[in-house]
Amino acid sequence: MCLRKSSGYRPPDLINAKIYTGPIPAERGGELAMGGGRSETSALSGTGGGRGMTTTQSSQRPNACCFCWCCCCSCSWNEEEQRRRRKRISQDTKMETIPNCEACTRPSAEEIRLWSQSFDKLMRNPAGRNVFREFLRTEYSEENMLFWLACEDLKQEINKSAIEEKAHSIYEDYISVLSPKEVSLDARVREVINRKMQDPTTQSFEDAQLQIYTLMHRDSYPRFLSSSIYKSLLHGGSRTSSES
Repeated sequence: MCLRKSSGYRPPDLINAKIYTGPIPAERGGELAMGGGRSETSALSGTGGGRGMTTTQSSQRPNACCFCWCCCCSCSWNEEEQRRRRKRISQDTKMETIPNCEACTRPSAEEIRLWSQSFDKLMRNPAGRNVFREFLRTEYSEENMLFWLACEDLKQEINKSAIEEKAHSIYEDYISVLSPKEVSLDARVREVINRKMQDPTTQSFEDAQLQIYTLMHRDSYPRFLSSSIYKSLLHGGSRTSSES
């Protein structure tokens, strides 16, 4: 049945309708209470059903703020986990690229004792360098010793092409900021190295080698003397000496 839109038109079923003003039954009251504000007039006009349904659906919709908060927390946790993972990978990379230790004889008890007298005596002894290098490995700073040894090896080279090859290898392994074994150098020393790398020589890393040597002497050497690695070696050497 098609209804004309007219200001004076009223549906036949509403002309003689009586408005009920009595008490509302319990079940009907529950419908009104749970129907999202649906009224008798909206039920009669047929337009309240959609609003009631929309309101009910809205009341069942998950809290967007809570969802966003959970996502943010999850992202923060993932970023922190990724940082820890990258750090572990970097440390593993350093461990994987460690070459073999220097060939040396077993140190005597007297040699081990002399290592505590000065850093120079420790570094002049191949066995001492190996033990100190083992300690640096526990502090994830073994690249300092590796760089120092590479510079010493470069100083022994006399062939021009071999010097250039080794110099570029040292630069890529220990000077480049992209290397996982990059050593800590100040800007002045880096600038000097960059100039010398235009024509590499056996002395191209002299300033950098001295700076790393000083760093190991002042920072790592005191901790090495109080470390369990050195103390156990010192006590073991003392027992062997007394038994003999």
